[in-house]
Amino acid sequence: MTIDSNTLHNKLKTFFGYDAFKGDQEAIIRHLVGGGNAFVLMPTGGGKSLCYQLPALVMEGTAIVISPLIALMKNQVDAIRGFESGDDGIAHFLNSSLSRAQVAEVREDLLNGVTKLLYVAPESLTKEDNINLLKEIDISFYAVDEAHCISEWGHDFRPEYRKIRSIIEEIQPAPVIALTATATPKVQSDILKNLRIQDAKVFRSSFNRPNLYYEVRDKVEPEKDIIRFIRQHPGKSGIIYCLSRKKVEEMAQLLCINGIRALPYHAGLDAKTRAENQDKFLTEEVDVIVATIAFGMGIDKPDVRFVIHYDIPKSIEGYYQETGRSGRDGKEGICLTYYSYKDIQKLEKFMQGKPVAEQEIGKQLLNETVAYAESSQCRRKLLLNYFGEDYLPDNCGACDNCLHPKVRFDGKEDMCLVIELIEALPERFKLEHLANILSGVTNAMVKSYKHDTLELFGAGKDHDIRFWAAVIHQGIILHFLDKDIENYGLISVTERGRAFFQDPQELMLVEDRTFSDSEDDEEEDPGVPGQGGGGGDPVLLSMLKDLRKEVARRHKVQPWVVFSDPALEDMTILYPLTIKEMSEKCQGVGEGKARKYGAPFVELIAKYVEENEIDRPDDFIVKSVASKSGNKVYIIQSIDRKLSLEDIASAKGLEMDDLLTEIEAIVSAGTKVNLNYYIEQELDEDVVEEIYDWFREEAASDSLEDAIQALGSDYSEEEIRLVRLKFLCEVAN
Repeated sequence: MTIDSNTLHNKLKTFFGYDAFKGDQEAIIRHLVGGGNAFVLMPTGGGKSLCYQLPALVMEGTAIVISPLIALMKNQVDAIRGFESGDDGIAHFLNSSLSRAQVAEVREDLLNGVTKLLYVAPESLTKEDNINLLKEIDISFYAVDEAHCISEWGHDFRPEYRKIRSIIEEIQPAPVIALTATATPKVQSDILKNLRIQDAKVFRSSFNRPNLYYEVRDKVEPEKDIIRFIRQHPGKSGIIYCLSRKKVEEMAQLLCINGIRALPYHAGLDAKTRAENQDKFLTEEVDVIVATIAFGMGIDKPDVRFVIHYDIPKSIEGYYQETGRSGRDGKEGICLTYYSYKDIQKLEKFMQGKPVAEQEIGKQLLNETVAYAESSQCRRKLLLNYFGEDYLPDNCGACDNCLHPKVRFDGKEDMCLVIELIEALPERFKLEHLANILSGVTNAMVKSYKHDTLELFGAGKDHDIRFWAAVIHQGIILHFLDKDIENYGLISVTERGRAFFQDPQELMLVEDRTFSDSEDDEEEDPGVPGQGGGGGDPVLLSMLKDLRKEVARRHKVQPWVVFSDPALEDMTILYPLTIKEMSEKCQGVGEGKARKYGAPFVELIAKYVEENEIDRPDDFIVKSVASKSGNKVYIIQSIDRKLSLEDIASAKGLEMDDLLTEIEAIVSAGTKVNLNYYIEQELDEDVVEEIYDWFREEAASDSLEDAIQALGSDYSEEEIRLVRLKFLCEVAN
């Protein structure tokens, strides 16, 4: 079938209201209408769906669109019916959500030739009744949407997608168009091979989304940071992605009690609730959807202004597709991700028990995500390189690493050392193994290959594994090195790399960023007043820490005894100007402590706020979800009555360890308890004195881990915890 340009443009205007095609859309449509197979690689917001919707409307027969999500189908069917004001039968979906009467209606419209587009889930396509139905109609073409689901190397592999080709052969052959917003060269090859359309014309658009801003933040108090960010963008639409359903529910509830219109979306909700929540987001009855990754595929909401990843995604492809749901109209799109290596360790644990090959794939995809998160290079350059596209500018001006670049160094000799090592090895190895050899780390794998006897073992021991991993990653981006994805990421040297080794030139590289392993650590990064990377004001934080040292010297106590780090961080967010505000708003600051130490701090903050013309978020108090247990009041009252801790624990069905954790939470919130009656009865006087003196004179913080490490060989953990509580109540709080 052929169609002239005027007719095509008229249909575009009539059906969709557009005056012109975008990018390769017209070429793709002409190719498909002409009977050719097509592979479309186009970023989110590029207009993929129009590439099969318009041909379906102008061609004879019915187009079968294979799509993975019920929510996506409903959204697109509603949109098509909106374009075509005639019979609603022009577009249907066929999946498990339909009643028997609805299935009968779909069947009738198909057999009568009314339906031009039929959306089918891959699971529904395998059902014998549906196969027999589709055999009775004239099919114009098959569109395989979200085609990356075919590949085990894709971020959302679905086994049902592997059966699509055999089912097409069983129903009736017709042209196939496969579409995806994310596909590495390996995934692209898998798609073409599995669908048996190696002859397909490939239409590849740039993966660059210039309107998107990318930032990775240290995962320190992420809830508070997210609430602050959303309040700075009032009324704007956003999506927050969490990996677990439990966290989705908790986050949605937390946002609501803090005055933010939010709803959850995950597979554990019933279909009716999911559909209602999605519709409320699309119709702007709520501003924020908190969701697992299932939300947003194919949802045509152009004005999503931010996408936040509370948890790091499992792969770069998943990250790219999810961030791509922001700014689809070409306007502002902010992509924030919270990263802690602890989250990576959790994801690795989830992989245990899966087949070895699947674990290997999962770990490699996860390693790519870690490299992206921790890198100090341009994030846009890293993303595009992952999808086989080079981004030439050194600074994109729209990511955290480009706006706040790290110090660069000449890595000429380091890159040559990497190349020399790889070329010296008879076999190829993964990045981590190479980094271990250079930094002189002896582990089981290094020993098994006898690589600890190599001349180059420890040749780069002045730097750690992270440094060498960063050099190797940058070598891959510069095409000096190559990573073989088919063989789980084995590294080799390219011809370009060998040429560089023969004639080395100055090579400016950057070291990777370091992130906290826990929420107690922090990364200081003094920058612009009022613009804290992790939710606070880094310049003010630095000034408050200096003041804390002075006050601590004057009172002859450790700095953390004056105010803890979390208390100072709260001050850099809330800017308290009075002792009352400080005691009410900042965690771990009771009224007594605020009166004792607070005056110089509120004076400094007031001066800073005035000089920098900072608008104070007077209403910024993060309300927490109320505890469902009545433990706190009971514990405080029981301690006041001098009951033994064993009796208190028994009454509440707690282990002693859990009870101490509850008391520590009470004390850290600023409430004093007097445990002397119990401590005097259970602990020797000299034990109490020595532990107490350590906290007063040597401790650098109130960290229990540090105390156990320093004191643990002589004292039990329970003894340390009890004396620590006594010290916090008598001195630090």
